[in-house]
Amino acid sequence: AITAFISPYRLDRDRVRQSLADGDFVEVFVDAPIEICEKRDPKGLYKKARAGELKGFTGIDDPYEGPEKPELRLDAGEKTAEELADEVVMYLKKAGKLG
Repeated sequence: AITAFISPYRLDRDRVRQSLADGDFVEVFVDAPIEICEKRDPKGLYKKARAGELKGFTGIDDPYEGPEKPELRLDAGEKTAEELADEVVMYLKKAGKLG
């Protein structure tokens, strides 16, 4: 199963990793600078968070703890969504997790 979450805390991610068999948790870090996130924000949530209308918004008034050693790091500032998806598929194939 592939799931996508905003998981800002290392401890939460580590707990999920520990609950699975070795090698079953693949941490994919979509590395997107906050400026890129704000630029691509179709709902204007970052603008609302900066204006104080949304509290506890990751990266604005709530912390984000980036992964220390993700299995895969994707550069979302430089590549298209399609290119990033291709990187995930290639990684999973090379790791023997996808046929």
